[in-house]
Amino acid sequence: MSIELITAEVCPYAQRSHMCLLEKGLDFERREVDLRNKPQWFLDVSPYAKVPVLRDDDTRVFESSIINEYLEDAYHEPRLLPENPADKADARIWIDFDNVKLVTTQYRVLLAKTEERRRELAEELKGHLRYLEKDGFTDNWAGPYWFGADISLVDLNLYPHFERFCVLQHYRGLEIPNSCGKLKEWIAAMRERPSAVATGHDHDYHIKAYVSYADGSANGTTAKDMRQSS
Repeated sequence: MSIELITAEVCPYAQRSHMCLLEKGLDFERREVDLRNKPQWFLDVSPYAKVPVLRDDDTRVFESSIINEYLEDAYHEPRLLPENPADKADARIWIDFDNVKLVTTQYRVLLAKTEERRRELAEELKGHLRYLEKDGFTDNWAGPYWFGADISLVDLNLYPHFERFCVLQHYRGLEIPNSCGKLKEWIAAMRERPSAVATGHDHDYHIKAYVSYADGSANGTTAKDMRQSS
C-alpha cells in the first residue's frame, strides 16, 4: 500500500481528506502544491486543476467528498459512515447540503461585489445555518459529533469551512446566529479533535489567506467556479 495525498495546506477541501486519512490511521505521504503556480505534473493528475487528489497505488481519486468515501470503502476501520442504510443516506444528504448550499453561499458572500448582494447572501447563509441547527442537530442530539459519540464523514466534510468562518466575520461582519447553540457546541468540539488540530490553522492565517477573495482579486479555480455558479 502506498498512499499519496496531493494537497495544499490553505485549502479547506484538502483539509477534509487530510483529516479523513488521520482518522483512518493510515500511513500516507503529503505532496504540497502551490496553487498560485501549479506545476505541470499536478495538472496532469488533477483534471479540475484542484486539490486534493489521492493516489492509492494505481488508483487515482479526486474531489474531497469522493476521496473520503473511497477511503471509507477501501479501509473499513474505523467506520466513518453509519451501517444502517437510512442513516448512511442521511449522512450523504448532509454532505451534499454542505457542498451544494452551505459552502457555495459562504464563498459567494465573500466574493459578492455590492453591499446589497452581500446582504442578500448573508441572509441566505444564515438561513442555511438555522436549517443545520433545526434539522441537523435535532432535539435528541447528544453530541459532541454529528452522529453522537463517534466522528463521521459528515463532521469531516463540514468542519474545514467552519474553521474558516472567521474570514466572513473579519471581512463581512457575519456572525453565526445566537440561535445556533448546538452548531456552536459542535464547532467547539471539532476544533479540539486531534485531526483538526493537526491540519488546522488559526484565525490570522485564514484571514490573510482569503484577502484576495475579499478584495475581489482572487482568480484561482475555486474563485472562478464560485463566480460562475452565482
